[in-house]
Amino acid sequence: QVQLVESGGGLVQAGGSLRLSCAASGRTLSVLGVGWFRQAPGKEREFVADITLRSGVTTYAETVKDRFTISRDNAINTVYLQMNSLKHEDTAVYVCAARSVAIPSRSEVLYDYWGQGTQVTVSS
Repeated sequence: QVQLVESGGGLVQAGGSLRLSCAASGRTLSVLGVGWFRQAPGKEREFVADITLRSGVTTYAETVKDRFTISRDNAINTVYLQMNSLKHEDTAVYVCAARSVAIPSRSEVLYDYWGQGTQVTVSS
């Protein structure tokens, strides 16, 4: 029904920047918001950021709110995650997910569709 494809991951030095993209296709009218999650080896998947597509209202995890920016381009059904001042601790697989509920959420159970993930590795 909805397909999500991430891109932009790769290897970056600590202190550097990277921009991830999440392109949505299919029945995108049902998507009210998009979130980014990440999972590092041995750790639970954690919430990173969310954006409500119509209003542009954003939500961030405390650990990234001063460094990351989520944005959207509704004309091309794409959500971005701009990551600045990257740290080694940011190394993880980053996944975007779409929600059909109207209220932003940090809980992964409220997201209906998930992308395949893109690896972000931050070297020191």
